[in-house]
Amino acid sequence: MIFSIISIFPALIESCLQDGIVARARNQGKIEIEVVNLRDFTHDRHRTTDDRPFGGGEGMVMTPEPLSQAVKDSAREQAQNKRVILLSPQGRRFDQATAVELGREQQLILVCGRYEGVDERFRRKYVDDELSVGDFVLSGGELPALMVVDAVTRLLPGVLGCSDSAANDTFSRSLLKHPQYTRPRVFEDLEVPEVLFSGDHSRIEKFRFVESVKRTMERRPDLLKKAVISFTKKEQRLLEAHGLRIITGKDEKG
Repeated sequence: MIFSIISIFPALIESCLQDGIVARARNQGKIEIEVVNLRDFTHDRHRTTDDRPFGGGEGMVMTPEPLSQAVKDSAREQAQNKRVILLSPQGRRFDQATAVELGREQQLILVCGRYEGVDERFRRKYVDDELSVGDFVLSGGELPALMVVDAVTRLLPGVLGCSDSAANDTFSRSLLKHPQYTRPRVFEDLEVPEVLFSGDHSRIEKFRFVESVKRTMERRPDLLKKAVISFTKKEQRLLEAHGLRIITGKDEKG
């Protein structure tokens, strides 16, 4: 997987790639990260990447020429499957399913917007997809781009130390992850659930599934509309045995 990140602040990107899972995957050659300085594709003395918007209005707009040249220069011929992504609050919501989808590409070219946005002509001609990490506004697309890199990288084969880690992550089944416990066994009068010491992996798996559903019901009930579709009949009976009835749209219609 090749990540090409186009930004006017390449040092900001690189400073966040020095440690952790992404850094390790990069050092091991499992991924390639190319940080592209947008200002390298300007042709004026001030290395300008933005200008005032036509028609007036607040702020500045990123000009199309440097962006288009940076995208063209970043595209790898050997990458048959590539996607140009603009990080923007107007994009579709980035989630775990999107990370899985992007993990099938050979190259992701991530364009970090700034100011009031990018020239619409660049977006229409060069951008394949727009992604937003939430309904809030940041100073630029650098942090969202790094989030995309991290989320996609951890899904790639051989990146995580445990092969089941990504499959069991929060949101992997549109469920929040079950509560986690470690030493000590008793902390400030709170004990670890006894089932986790049983050695019965089937019981532990069932316990964790039920707790995961409970937590999702409490904190993110909106996710259950997606999760319930994947529940097996055995899982549904298990939930009912614990007094949990998941109401679906079909149930509500009678």
